[in-house]
Formats: sequence, C-alpha cells, structure tokens
Amino acid sequence: MILLRGVSKARPRVTEVAAGKLAELVRAYAAGEVNRRDFIKLSLALSGGLYIPLHDLGPWGNQAFAGETNIPTGLPPSPLFGVRAFTQPMPRFDVLPRKAYAPGQGVMAPIPAFPGQSGPDPTEQANTTRQPVPAVLGGGTGPIEGRPPGPVWAHQQWQDFFPNVAVEVTQEGAKPNTVYQPGVPSALNSGIDPKAAFRPAFHPDLPDQGPLAFWTFNGTFPPKLLIGRYHEAILFRHHNRLPADPTRNGGFGIHTITTHEHNGHHGAENDGFTGAFFFPGQFYDYHYPICHGGYYSLNLEASDARCGSPTEAGGIDKLAGDYRETMSTHWFHDHMFSFTAQNVYKGNVGMFNIYSSLDRGNEELADGANLRLPSGSDKSWGNLDYDVNLMLADKAWDRDGQLAMDIFDFDGFLGDVMTVNLVYKPYFEVERRKYRFRILNAAVARFFKLALSDASPMIMIANDGNLLPSPVVLSELDEMGIAERYDIVIDFSRYRLGDKVWLVNLAEHRNGRRPHEDLSLREALVGKSDDPCVGRFCEFRIVRNPARPDKSQVPAVLVPNPDLSRIPVAATRVFEFGRGANQTTSDPVSTFFGPWGIKTDDRDMLAADFGRISAAPRFGTREIWTLKNGGGGWDHPIHIHFEEGQILARDGKLSNVPAWERGRKDVYRLRPGGSVTLSMQFRDFGGMFMEHCHNTTHEDNAMLLRWEIDDAGGAFLRPLPTPIPTPQGVTFLPPTDILKSAFR
Repeated sequence: MILLRGVSKARPRVTEVAAGKLAELVRAYAAGEVNRRDFIKLSLALSGGLYIPLHDLGPWGNQAFAGETNIPTGLPPSPLFGVRAFTQPMPRFDVLPRKAYAPGQGVMAPIPAFPGQSGPDPTEQANTTRQPVPAVLGGGTGPIEGRPPGPVWAHQQWQDFFPNVAVEVTQEGAKPNTVYQPGVPSALNSGIDPKAAFRPAFHPDLPDQGPLAFWTFNGTFPPKLLIGRYHEAILFRHHNRLPADPTRNGGFGIHTITTHEHNGHHGAENDGFTGAFFFPGQFYDYHYPICHGGYYSLNLEASDARCGSPTEAGGIDKLAGDYRETMSTHWFHDHMFSFTAQNVYKGNVGMFNIYSSLDRGNEELADGANLRLPSGSDKSWGNLDYDVNLMLADKAWDRDGQLAMDIFDFDGFLGDVMTVNLVYKPYFEVERRKYRFRILNAAVARFFKLALSDASPMIMIANDGNLLPSPVVLSELDEMGIAERYDIVIDFSRYRLGDKVWLVNLAEHRNGRRPHEDLSLREALVGKSDDPCVGRFCEFRIVRNPARPDKSQVPAVLVPNPDLSRIPVAATRVFEFGRGANQTTSDPVSTFFGPWGIKTDDRDMLAADFGRISAAPRFGTREIWTLKNGGGGWDHPIHIHFEEGQILARDGKLSNVPAWERGRKDVYRLRPGGSVTLSMQFRDFGGMFMEHCHNTTHEDNAMLLRWEIDDAGGAFLRPLPTPIPTPQGVTFLPPTDILKSAFR
C-alpha cells in the first residue's frame, strides 16, 4: 500500500471501510432493495468526511492505493502478470450461424446447452405462453418471451418482411469457445486454429474471466459478428441465460437486458428500448427487416440497381427505397435502463455487417453498382478475407485478473488497458494489398484518435456505418466518440515483407469528461503521456504477398447524400445536454436520479424518465434538431435512435463541418461548448425511441430522453403506454409526463 505525500496513515483504513459499505450498497441495489435515488444519496453519504472524490471510493480507492501514478480508472493499476504487448494474434470476430427460416419446420431448434429452450416459432405479437419463474425473482409464472405483449409491440411490417433467416444467441457467463467460426481460413486470421478451444481471456498468459466477471454473447470470446443483407429479414432470438439472482454479478452489471441494434431502421419493438428489458429464463425475438430508408415512399417501382441486395448467383435484387440511405457497419449492445455502461463493458456487445448492391463484399464483381471495396471474392457476397472488424475498448481488472469497474465515477469510467477484439494489444498478420477495417469505439467513456506509427495515409470511407459521399485521405483520424464507427482502407502494398506498422492512439485522458489533449504522433510514440492507453496498441505484420492480384478499389464517389432541400421542415427542436438536472416524476422503475440531464426547447433540465415523452415528430415529416452542449468542459457524443441525420452546421456554420462528417450519421460529437444542427426524417416505422449521450456513464446517470412516432397508423394513434417489465409479465402505464412542446 503506497500513500500519497501528506495523506494520513489512517486514510486507507477509512477508505477500506467505505469501500466495504459501498460494495454492500451495490449488492442491495442489484437486488432491488434500494432504489436509484436512495442509491445515489447513500453513495454520497458514504463519502462524507473523506478527502477524496466519490469515484475514488470504488472497490479500492485509487488515491490511497495507487501511489503517484496517473491511472485514470479510479482503481489500482491492472496487473499484467508479466504479459508483453504484441505477443498474441488478434482474433477475427466470431461469425454467428445463420439458419434459413421456414415456420413449422423445426428450424428454431434447441441450443445444445439448453435443451428445449429455443422455443416455438416466432410470432407477430409477443409469445405469452407461461413458464415457472424462479423464487428469487418472485416465483409464480411468467411469459416465455420478454417482449411487451399486444399490438403496440407487435412486429411492424411483419408480412412485408417475413424473416428469411434466424440467428439465435444466448447471454451468459464466460466459458471456452469450442465452435469458433471466424469466416476466413487460418492464414487470414494470423494463424489461429479455429478448432482449438478459445479461452475467455484477454491474453493466453492472463487468467480466464469467470462466469460472473464477463457476460458475453453465447458466453464466449471473440466478439460476435452478425451478417445480413438488404431485404433479407433476420429473426434475432436472444435468450437471457444470466443468473436469476441479481447479486451474482461479480460486483457490477445487472441480469436484465435489452438489445439495441445501433442505427437499425425498424420498428421500436426491435430497437432495444431501454424500458423493454427481459429477465433470465426469457427470450426476446428481435425482427430486423433491413430495408432502405424511404422504402414505402421512394423508388416504389424498384428500378434502380444501386438500391438492391446481392443474390447468391452474383446478381442484384432491386428494391424500393433510397439507395443513398444504404448502411454498412452497425453494432448491437445492451441498453438496460441505468445499467448500459456496466452491461456493455461486461461483454454485451457485437458488430453487424450489412451488404447491399453497392457494398457487396465482393471486390471483383464489376456490374456498375458494386463499389468493389476491399473484401475478397470467393463468395458472391459477404467476403471477410480483407474486410476486418476492429472493436476498441479500454478495460481494467483486479488483482486476480478479473474484469473490474468503478461504478461511482459519474464523469465516465476509463480503463487502463487497451484491447482490440477483446484481447490485450495484439498483432495482426496482413498481406501486401488493401484492407478495409471497420473500427468501432466500444468504450464506456474513452475517445480515440488513431494514426499509423509511420504517419502514412489512411483512406476514410465511412462514418457511423454510412459510406461517405467521397473518400477522405487522412494521416490522423478525428477524435472518435463512443459508439462511432470509422471504416478505413489501409494499403499495405507500400510496405516490404517483414515490415511492421502499428495503430497508435493519440487521445490522452485524465478523466472521463473528454480527452485532455491530443498528442503528436512523436509524443505518443516516445511515451510522453501518463495515460496507459496512449501509444501503440495494435501491430500489423506484413507477412506475404497476396496469392492473387488485388482488384479492390476505393472509388472517388461512394454514396451521395439524399437531397432534403425540397422537403418542408415541419418543426425545429433544441436539445441541450448538461448537469444539474431536476426529476419531476417519481415512478420507481422508469426514472433516473443522477447529475446529468437534457433540456428540451429551453424548458427545465430534466433527468431521464422513460415514461416521459419529450418529442413526438409526425410520421412522414422532416425536422431540424439542434443539439447543444451545456458547457462545463465535457464532450458528449449524442446518439439518436432509428433515423440518421445530415449535419447542416457545427457551431452555427456549415463551414465548420469537416469532410468526414458530411455524410449521414447517428452519433454527433458536440465538443466542449459546441452545438450541432441536423436534418432528420421520420418514415416507414413508428413507436418509442431514444436520444442520449453515448458516454454510457452519462446515459446511465440521467442523460437520456424518450421520443416517439405515435401516428404511424395501426396501433400508433395517440401517446403510447409505457411498458413496465416484471418476471411475471409486462404491464403498461400511461406516460408519466408529456412535455408541452412534444407534439407539434
């Protein structure tokens, strides 16, 4: 135990006592014995009389234990057990099996580990067949499906997009992976043998993560990749196999989950609404139609080959909608009310590649529509050979090597160890040719700014899963906010065999508010920063020449933006993100009590309540939304669900919008004191959606609001009732609050 200069020798003992009490408080909160408002108040009370910030009262208390090092986690430094960087191969994502779906033919077969638990065929409305509920969850019986029942939560456009493919996953504790499917041969996966059991560890020489420490899709490493193509509707059945006892969580996280398909264009019943969570022993059937925006209003004759889906024979199925709304790189993650940060950090995260006639995943097909981006060519679509998913996340672990998190840091939790695809500082073997990298920031609060160690150029082709109007050549990428996706192309043909080059992070953090500063490449490489996540974190090894010529391209024109200038503006709205929020409602399930909040149209700064309707744009209209940072030196990456936007101005001027932000986006970095003005359309589907900060610590501490489209026809003709889930079934309550400016 190392004390800071001038710190009383009694302080560690006081800190240990407080840490023990806080741990008990966390257990009581997880068990539902303490509501969120009392949890925050008691947490603050436990810090009384101590000379350290609240987040330093996490499991150990960093200022009492960490000495004079600058570790921004709020925890002691993560032990590396002698492990060195770049001594393990980076695994490609684990591709989820796809099953052709036909009702009544036994396709929804049981998962081997849970015989009989796969359940019946999916249905348009939630399946309310009853099953026993464990005593720890209240006993009695409850529905097998956690989706709220009835027509309001029925799958929209079910018959138009009847599922062609079923994908089935579980959420469960970490275990070895004996069925790893990288989707590429071992030579293109840095020599990893997919037949060998893949341990749930951040490095072969680090301890395995225990089943309470890490909760992943199917319980296994590497992270999972969902593969889809336009108009091939997917039925994504998610089983909750987490412990029924909520206190068996390894110190953080909650066993109720709701899966958000980030940037998905589909009905709210499939969006992972924060209040539509489900319990252990239940499943939830998510329906992903994968259609272009404007499917019911534009290009109805389906005459444009650029708006289409790849066929198995190498052709194109032409579709309705706007080809300029084509999306490519999504991800999916938990969105549990007030626990998103903890559950995502704990392993509830995957990526989703979407293929189209434009973005075929076959670099050799030259048909006038296919952009021929780096991918491969063995299959007609969806080749992954040279199309690589990278998930960046900072982590921290305790003295036993088990994942740890300081849940009392309300500015934003930071880890002190860099991982790529859930492994510590790996290497990746590449050929001398072009590669596409789909990069996801899956951190809780950390921003990244990426460069190559030799300052050579990267070609940015997409932002937030949307191909840009034109590629942008950069030697350093912009700061990458949490949840943003940057697709880049790196041409390794400029290197010699045996060369190495590294991805480098230039963004230094001292806390979770925002990056403290961006270092120069030289400063990051020589180790100027005390932030352990600055510097080299992924090594590329150039190991061979390609076996066949590289025919991939990066065209000068990718996907132009839709022209919205002729669509009338139905309303303008202003949302300000800041601290000091009030809570005007008191429902114990749907309300947050926390320091963060959102002000709508110059009204009060309000803490989150998923029963409150803050905006209700009319179906089929366009609106102008301005997102403002309330100040205080924070940065907020704001995510708006369901519809992408086009940035019209940054800080009031179009000239302030850089080239890489001039495509369509779903995450909008406000920057300290800044604002973003954007154009939004509301089409095709309806229901209740969300808007929130994707610094998930901020989101979980009240920087979230609900908006809805409730006049889309069918069941949506008035303000929607709020679902209140329990293990015994979902009930509905009227909205707790409707802001006067919501309906216009």
